[in-house]
Amino acid sequence: MSMSHDHSHHVHQGSMATMPPAVTGSHGGGHGEGGGGNHEMMMMQMTFYFDYRNVELLFSGLVINSPGGMVGACIVIFLMAVFYEGLKIGREYLLRRNQVSVRYNSMPVPGPDGTVLMETHKTVGQRMLSLAHLLQTALHIIQVVVSYFLMLVFMTFNGYLCIAVAAGAGVGYFLFSWKKAVVVDITEHCH
Repeated sequence: MSMSHDHSHHVHQGSMATMPPAVTGSHGGGHGEGGGGNHEMMMMQMTFYFDYRNVELLFSGLVINSPGGMVGACIVIFLMAVFYEGLKIGREYLLRRNQVSVRYNSMPVPGPDGTVLMETHKTVGQRMLSLAHLLQTALHIIQVVVSYFLMLVFMTFNGYLCIAVAAGAGVGYFLFSWKKAVVVDITEHCH
């Protein structure tokens, strides 16, 4: 190890001692930056906490520093979680509504006492190159992005934001899932 590395390490320790606990000193100074970089960055919180100061939300420029900012962020996150639940149910509804082909396959199955039974399987699908499938694909992409955003919000470990995610998911499920029809086909068998 070179002396410049040891020197930059001492600079990092000195800068960390004067900063608040949620902020660390420079990252990577002396590691390919010529030893002079002093970039401040937020340290990821690893335990649940309830605070509205220095809460970095999804993007580096989006930092919550006021009670009003936290309330606004919680409302947006809550609505995003409600939207996510609605999107899941909406995609299922569209899939059922736009089912293009229904195919029944029957095959003989040996039954008791040497008899032969016919077992029928129903296959439901849609054409790959159809407007309905393209819409499902676009909605799937949106659903994946929103779900990862919600996961990353939860990973901030901020209690207020976590409650907003959970409450939004609960309200969204309550509002949209009651329309979810569960159809039981008595001719289908568990395998």
